[in-house]
Parts: sequence; C-alpha cells; structure tokens
Amino acid sequence: MRGTRILLALSLASASLASTLIAQRPGGTLDALTVPRPGRIAHFSSRDTTGGNDDYRVIPPGGTLTLLDYRGAGIVRRWWVTIAPRNDRRIQRQLIVRCWWDDEPEPSVEVPITDFFGVGFGEWRQYMSAPMNMTSGGYDTYWPMPFRRHARITVENRSAVTVGSFYYNVDVETRPAVDDSALYFHAQFRRVTTTAGQPVTLLDATGRGQYVGSVVSMQPLRGRGLWFLEGDERVFVDGESAPSIVGTGTEDYFSSGWYFDTGPYSSLYHGLTIKDSLTGRVSAYRWHIEDPIPFTSSLRFTIEHGGTNDAPRTDYSTVAFWYQTHPHARFPALPADLLPDTTSTAVLRIPRMIEAESLLATARVTAGELRVQDMAGFEPDSGRWSGGAQLWWVLARPGARLTLPIRTPRGGTHELTGYFTRARDYGDVRVLLNGRALAPVVRGYSPTVEPTGAISFGRVALRPGVNDLVVEIVGKDARAAGYSDGFLVGIDGFVIGP
Repeated sequence: MRGTRILLALSLASASLASTLIAQRPGGTLDALTVPRPGRIAHFSSRDTTGGNDDYRVIPPGGTLTLLDYRGAGIVRRWWVTIAPRNDRRIQRQLIVRCWWDDEPEPSVEVPITDFFGVGFGEWRQYMSAPMNMTSGGYDTYWPMPFRRHARITVENRSAVTVGSFYYNVDVETRPAVDDSALYFHAQFRRVTTTAGQPVTLLDATGRGQYVGSVVSMQPLRGRGLWFLEGDERVFVDGESAPSIVGTGTEDYFSSGWYFDTGPYSSLYHGLTIKDSLTGRVSAYRWHIEDPIPFTSSLRFTIEHGGTNDAPRTDYSTVAFWYQTHPHARFPALPADLLPDTTSTAVLRIPRMIEAESLLATARVTAGELRVQDMAGFEPDSGRWSGGAQLWWVLARPGARLTLPIRTPRGGTHELTGYFTRARDYGDVRVLLNGRALAPVVRGYSPTVEPTGAISFGRVALRPGVNDLVVEIVGKDARAAGYSDGFLVGIDGFVIGP
C-alpha cells in the first residue's frame, strides 16, 4: 500500500510539472493549444471597407502601404499577401517589407518581399516550410514577432510598375503585456558581388539574441559554374577571433549535398527553391528552429565563396533572420540596384544538335544505368556543353552497349558528328550506326572533366525514319586503371550534317 501511495504521489507530481511546463510555453505548439491564451486576435487586412469585393490596395511607383499600425502589446502571429501583376520580377524584387517594433527609429526588418518570404531573384516558387511558405499564389509567414507598445509593418514600391492589387491579412495576438525576456524579430537583406579573398557577410549584429535562419541566393556573373558552393559558413560568436562554427560547404549548410544534384525541394527546416541550369542560379533556405545560434554580445555570420573565397564575380543576395534585444546595430543601406542580373552567359546551343539527354526515355542499355547530368558545375573553366547537360552512362562494363534511336525525316548520305565528355574515370567507346562500326574510337580519358568538342565519324548512310545509333564500351586508358568505375560515358549529343 505504501508503494502504491508513492507511485500515486509521483504521478500527480509529474502531471503537475507537465501542466506547469505547458502553461509556461509561449505558444505556437500543439500542446499550447490546450492552455487558454491571455489575449485576443486583432485582424488587419486589405478588405473592402465599403462592403464590396475590392479587397485589395493599389501601390503606385514610389508609394508605401501600411499593413499594420497597432498600439499596445502583442505578438504578430501570421501574415499573408498576394500580388498582381503576378510573378513580375521588377515588383517582387523592389517591393520592400519593413517592420518597426516599439517606436524604434529604424526598422528591424528591411527586405525585398520575395526574399523575405524565402525565395531569391524576385521569383515566386511554390514551397512549404515551418515558418515560411509560398503556396498556390500566396506568401505566408508564421515567425512570431513580439512587441510591447507598438508594431508597424509597411511595404514600399521601389519599382516603376504599379502594383494593381496587393492583398494582405495580418493576425496579431494582443496581450496585456509581453514578457521582458522576449526578443525582437529581425530580418536583414544584403547584396554583394564577390571579390577574391573576401567572404560574404550575412549578418554583423550586436546585442543579445539568437540566429534563426538564412536565405542565400547566388549566381555567377560569368558562365554557369557552381564552384562558389564550395564555400563554408564561418560564424563568430561574441567577438571570437576564430569562428566557433565552421561548415563543410554551402549546400552542406543547407542540409543537402553534391551541389544540390537532384534539384529543388522543400522541407520543414531547409530547402532549395531555385536551381536554374541556364543561368547558374541557386536559392536555398535554412531555418535554425531546432538549433538556434545564441549570442550574448555579438554575432558575425559569414560564408565563403569557393573553396578559399576564390569564386569572384558571383552575385550573392542574402537574408539573415534573428531575434535580439534592442537597440540593434544599424543596417547597411539597401543597394540601389535590386534587380537580378540578366547579363550572365547563356547556355550553349550547338546548331542542329540532337541532345543526347533528350533521348533518355527511348534509350536502351545492356548493362548499367542512364542518367541526365547537369554540367553547370564544370562550366566555364572546363568548357561548355550544349544544352548545359549530358546523357551519363554509369555502372557499365566493357562490351556493354547503349542504343539511341535517331529519327531522320529523309534518308541519304550525311556527315555524322558526335560530342562527348572526357574525365579521369571515363572509358573508351566506339560508335555503330545500323550495325556498321564507325571510326574513330572515342578516347574517354582526361585528367579533368571536359567536352571533347566535335568528333567527325565521316559520311554515313541514313535510312528514313528510325536509325539505331549504338555506343559500345571497348576499354579504358591505362591512366584510369585505378578507378573501379573507370568505364563511365558522357554524351553531349550528335549532329547530322547536310
């Protein structure tokens, strides 16, 4: 009986502790929904106050719209917007979101609208994460934004285009008071063209707080190479002379790998919203919700470009998200030019090229696997590939054959030219057309990854309709002997001449 009483006492104590912990939570979790909240919801929107259906506001060039101007204590819980004209980069990169808390002289948030909502380059891309979303035409944020006396949110139109329809809803949880320990929400935009030897700075903050998120959008201004992704994050906390946090690569910081080789995705705390092979653009987000970086006096968050800050002439646009005490350090001025670069080298297109990667669905192999490989990571230093990609044959062996059905509207005799890739672990291949072996054998070895350029197989007889072009692995260079997978094959494409 005594043991039963002890267990009951422990159970009651545990229940009491759990209730206390739930009650102490600031809200926002499922457990917190079981506890009455002390305030109410104040809703601010673009609704038509006449009772009609014109539930939007117009923002002319140079105009500023106030979304929220509330006196009292509370927490901004959620806000949503949508914009027309839709998906206009001029608008989306030049609408500036600003937030002021408690009558501070300068805003704690100053960011172009799409960057603020998690996507760079003035783009709207559907994705979902825990605190931010772009979904089916809307923009959403659920970052809690506490204030004690006053909250003001505005949107300024810096573009030369009239925003014909700006819709918004902002929900504030009003409270009698907000705890003195609550930190203020901040978001800061920066843009820089990299220079050799200098890292990119996302944030240089003073005060006490914690770092909670990054949006980084990167684009090489020459070619499409992704070497800049070799850069590591380096975070200096509380005046450190050497960083206490050092990463292993940019895509690693965003919880991905291999230069984001499988393309865009979204998840609760990290994601890739843009990977554009035609421009080399990459935009990714990382939320430190489960792993915030605390600081007591200062925090400097930097990221390298390239292995040793050796990827100059790369455009970096960044947004840092953090909470801290006031006052905050003064923000750098927004750049005069906010629009994304459109002058970088376009993807190469070889005239009349039958792109090998376009034949993936109809190609057949006797061994191994076929993939499409984005070659942006090797451009421009190693050369350029037509269409920016190649057909990549992996896990094969000598004697294996790849058959590519080539369709020609008319028969006749034409010159056949092939474009391949060389690398240290690539094999040698010969080409056959409708059963006839062609010369020369294509040698696959090179100490670096590079396109072969044009290789002529001479004049060949083609029949009307489908012709079977076969690539057969015949061996590998002795210098590739150390590579167990040294029979890889990369094919850019083929040109059938006049």
